[in-house]
Amino acid sequence: MHEVELTRRPIGALSNLLPPEQAARFEAAATRAGRELSGRTIWHVSSTAAGGGVAEMLHNLLGYFLDAGVGTRWLVLDADEQFFAITKHLHNAIHGLGHGDFTKKDHKHYEKVMGRNPVQDLVAAGDIVMLHDPQTAGLTEPVRAKGASVAWRSHIGRDYQTDASGHAWGFLRRYIEPADAFVFTRREYVPGWMDSEKVRLIPPSIDPLSAKNRELSVAECRDILGTVLSTGGGAPIADLPVDGRLVVQVSRWDRLKDMPGVMEGFRRAEPPLDVHLVLAGPAVAGVTDDPEGAGVFAECQAVRTALPADIRDRVHLASIPMDDIDRNALIVNALQREAAIIVQNSLAEGFGLTVTEAMWKARPVVATAVGGIKDQITSERTGVLVQHPGNRDELAGALRRLLYNDILAASLGQAAHDRVRDYYLDDRQLTQTAALFESLMPALAC
Repeated sequence: MHEVELTRRPIGALSNLLPPEQAARFEAAATRAGRELSGRTIWHVSSTAAGGGVAEMLHNLLGYFLDAGVGTRWLVLDADEQFFAITKHLHNAIHGLGHGDFTKKDHKHYEKVMGRNPVQDLVAAGDIVMLHDPQTAGLTEPVRAKGASVAWRSHIGRDYQTDASGHAWGFLRRYIEPADAFVFTRREYVPGWMDSEKVRLIPPSIDPLSAKNRELSVAECRDILGTVLSTGGGAPIADLPVDGRLVVQVSRWDRLKDMPGVMEGFRRAEPPLDVHLVLAGPAVAGVTDDPEGAGVFAECQAVRTALPADIRDRVHLASIPMDDIDRNALIVNALQREAAIIVQNSLAEGFGLTVTEAMWKARPVVATAVGGIKDQITSERTGVLVQHPGNRDELAGALRRLLYNDILAASLGQAAHDRVRDYYLDDRQLTQTAALFESLMPALAC
């Protein structure tokens, strides 16, 4: 395992973007956290430091905890391809995909990798450890044995359980059940066997001052997209319309994001000739914990190739470099700000931070009514929900409405921005997370 270097993020800078009462609550919570958690180290453990919403969120949120005076450290697991294949299987099964069967061999290898990441050797009695997602679940008992308190956080889930998700939670139960607290995005995601008194609901959030979300001028956006965004082979996308409109989806190359469905929905929408579609995801070699990315990207290339020529020429598969995290974030920021419409066509979604990012930028969002997306978007007020995931005609109809109604698109975008400001910025998550950590302290004193 290795430690991620954290950068302090000033509480005051974020407060300046908030309404006065909201800013005051945030600053009071930060002051309290610094006082109540003084002398303890708060550890976070995850599977990667780049290439996903969880990693990006931690970079920003933990920086605010540092500025609040809370001792905070972040560790990333070292693991092999077999481990990530097992945990990707868990990820998919929790979302109801696949057969969900796991073998003794899977458990044995999972536990072997846990043994190669002895977080407990660094943790001291009285510390608090937050373990993120299935990859870290097997560390719960070793860390608790050192006298630390453990919160296990799941950033994924589905609204109702299936045989596959039941098998996945069965795999994880032996590892996570001893935890002192369980953190979920939505109540619906909590397995029935969990102790409800240990459950906390803390939705994710974004940092409006991060490279991905800060203000960019039109000139900055055009410069970024014209020089670094590639179609997989390293060449810039040279044929994006300077005065045209973009429909954009940003996501991992993951079957749950249904990028082929976006391409087909775009085709069925019969968009005007000035409209282009960009499907953007991380360069697949840069995402170490997702072994399926390269295959999904190849499948998307094949789907694009099969499109009619007049549509294919306006569909772009953008591979975003991962060698510089801040540069990657700026590219996503520029794409979202240049978009006329942003799509999130997920078949399942734990929360959907790309939706949050798009809403913050006052862009109209068309997204499927799954998971945490339903909490963010009130259809026809802060975006448009596709009520039947996978229904390409419904997606096409939503796109067509917004492409031909600029007034509606602008109204939805502004309402979306206000919704994120009120509920989904880092001030709210810091306040809730600090309260969780404080609630675990009596257990540590026993």
